[in-house]
Amino acid sequence: MKSPMPLGPLMIDINGIELSAVDRDILKHPLVGGVILFSRNYESKEQVSVLCDEIHALREKPLLVAVDHEGGRVQRFRTEFTSIPSMQRLGEHYELNHEQGLEYASAIAWLMAAELRQVGVDFSFAPVLDINYGCSEVIGDRAFSTNKKVVAVLAEAFHRGLMAAGMAAVGKHFPGHGAVAPDSHVAIPVDKRSLDEITQEDIYPFKQLIQAGIKGVMPAHVIYSQVDDLPAGFSDIWLQKVLRHQLGFQGAIFSDDLTMQGASVIGGYEERAQQALKAGGDMALICNNRSAAEQVIDRLGEVKQGASSVQRLESMRPTRWPTHPPLHESGKWLKAMRIIESLSA
Repeated sequence: MKSPMPLGPLMIDINGIELSAVDRDILKHPLVGGVILFSRNYESKEQVSVLCDEIHALREKPLLVAVDHEGGRVQRFRTEFTSIPSMQRLGEHYELNHEQGLEYASAIAWLMAAELRQVGVDFSFAPVLDINYGCSEVIGDRAFSTNKKVVAVLAEAFHRGLMAAGMAAVGKHFPGHGAVAPDSHVAIPVDKRSLDEITQEDIYPFKQLIQAGIKGVMPAHVIYSQVDDLPAGFSDIWLQKVLRHQLGFQGAIFSDDLTMQGASVIGGYEERAQQALKAGGDMALICNNRSAAEQVIDRLGEVKQGASSVQRLESMRPTRWPTHPPLHESGKWLKAMRIIESLSA
């Protein structure tokens, strides 16, 4: 009996609110292992539930379905979803009341994850573990705090909330994007700090979350020039030596979007995907450019994907379904809503 096709090493996107015939064909390709959804893929809870069900039904081992749904500025689904406050707002409340701040972070993460799980999304690329140094507009209020220890404790509480809803967490952007002003979506940021300084400050939250059992990490499209000439997501120094060996991370490594300008130093899209996987990544993201995704799929050939890499991707699957009774009738959801309302007051 033929075994089911394993998850491939590429995560791609689709254009609309339903699958086209072309989408169905490309998502069945052995190199594809996941789909990332955007605002353009969302019309209503009912519609996106059907879409997620159809994506999952395409393969015997269902594709992973992910979304960037951090809260604040980065929340892809809005209508019929709870508006999640920025992580900075949680950090501000933590400074006023440490114990309550941790409770709030966990409750809000649970609500966010439960609402996504209710419609069939497997995981969100969250939380942001960057430190807000005040110079990066693309990070800014997406970060919990300017203090590494506050980032770490709030992110760990957030992680517990996600796990309580059965959702794996993805910490980003390793080893830290907050100390550079340029936006890696449109530029090639260079961080000139020493490895020691980055390790003492920016890596601290990642180390704490790895010890707490986080299952996913996304590296930054940032060059840390005193460590390597390559951006972190393409560097075996960062991914293998530091993340895997020194920090002991055993989970899945997801590249940031390979169509971003910060990835362009590597070469064409095929070269970017090859290098991201060669350096130690488990899944490479190609977003908002279908021709780029098709080019990579056509030219990448067979990828020697180890069993351990496939296993790490499998670990991103949800561990339980949303609460019963219906989510919006549960006491846990109502409590989280009151917390969000208090933060918005």
